[in-house]
Formats: sequence, structure tokens, C-alpha cells
Amino acid sequence: MARRVMKTSDEGCNGRNDAAPVSAPRAGTIGAGRPARNRIAARALVLPLAAAKMPRAGSVAGGSDMVRRVGHFAAAMAAAFGLAAAVPVQADDSAFLSGGIGWFDFDDDKDSADFRLEYRHDDKLLGLVKPWAGVSVNSDGGAYGALGILMDIYFGSRVVITPSFGPGLYHRGGSKDLGHELEFRSQIEAGWRFDDRSRVSLALSHLSNAGIGNVNPGTEIITFYYHHPVGSP
Repeated sequence: MARRVMKTSDEGCNGRNDAAPVSAPRAGTIGAGRPARNRIAARALVLPLAAAKMPRAGSVAGGSDMVRRVGHFAAAMAAAFGLAAAVPVQADDSAFLSGGIGWFDFDDDKDSADFRLEYRHDDKLLGLVKPWAGVSVNSDGGAYGALGILMDIYFGSRVVITPSFGPGLYHRGGSKDLGHELEFRSQIEAGWRFDDRSRVSLALSHLSNAGIGNVNPGTEIITFYYHHPVGSP
């Protein structure tokens, strides 16, 4: 009797043994690990978003302010690298020619229209970050040219989060006085990827001289981008 009960239990309710060989799950597909991964990704994303709008520097000494801002950027990039590790990496995209239109100094009194053109290379440095270069002008005569690094972080095949950073030169024209010709751009960007690999995205960027100038008011820009793929991945 005991042997029959054990056999029935093994065979299941339908009286047959339907057990089949179970293959090992692929990395990133284990259901139990997914909530933890999502929590890690969500927490890691907060730091780059916070760092994109760093505190104003008017009341802080230049040296200590620079250290603080470098610390903010280091924390943001560390969080971005952690986010990349928490999210599965997708197939590489090609280079992009990117055009943007935006709102310069949207949260202050020297706001103007902002126009951008950027080239985003497909080569990876250190296996993770990509170089970019770009220029922007605003309707008050301000101009900015910069180069730097970015990192594409994929959520599935459609959503792309792109933190980026780079130094550049600023020409004031009739636009806002940012305190120095050398300005650093930190940016966080959320994009949508189409089947043809083109993208649209919305970005929040911050310009700051990191305390190099006598004053450092900084400015924020909101930009809507269209990214056109160039070449093949």
C-alpha cells in the first residue's frame, strides 16, 4: 500500500508521469530574481536623475564646490554602471546623428529656444561607454560645443536610458552669463527605440563650470531629440 501511494504521488493527479527534462533557465529570466533586479535598477536610476540638477554654487567656495560636484558626478556614473549591470545588455546599435530642440534655462529668467546637433559614435570605450560630440545654439545668441562620453542602458528592446557627461566651451552672446567659458554638461535621457533603430528621447541637462569661475549660476535645459542611425551596428 505504501509503495502504491508513493507511486501515485509521483505520477500526479492524472495517473501519468508527465515530468519532462527541465533545461537551465537563461540568465536574466529567473522569475524570482526579477523583482530584486528591478528594485536595484530603480534605485540606481535615482542618482543620475538627481545629479542632472545639481545645487547652485553661488554660496559655496570654488574649491569645495568643485569637489562636491565631482563627487556628484562620480556617484551618478557609479550608479549608472550599477544600473547597466542590473539590466540585461541588448544588441549594439549603430552610430547616431542626433538633432534636438529644447528650452534653455527653463527654470530661470534667461530662457530661450535651444537647438542641438550631435554625433554619437558606436565604438565602445572600456567595453561600455561611447564617445559623443555636439554643438548647440540658442535664440539669444549663446553657443556651446562639447565632447564627452555616454552609456546606453536598455530596458527590453524599446526603452533606453542614456546618462552622459562632457566638457565644452560656451559663448555667451546675448544669453545667460554662466561665469566661465569652460562648462561641463551632465545629462540624463529617456528614449524610445523603433524597429529601424531610430530613436526619440527627452533629456534633462545641466551646464556648470564646477566652481572654476568667480560665479557659477549654472543652467538647465530640456531637450527633445530625434536620433537617426548612421551605418550598420
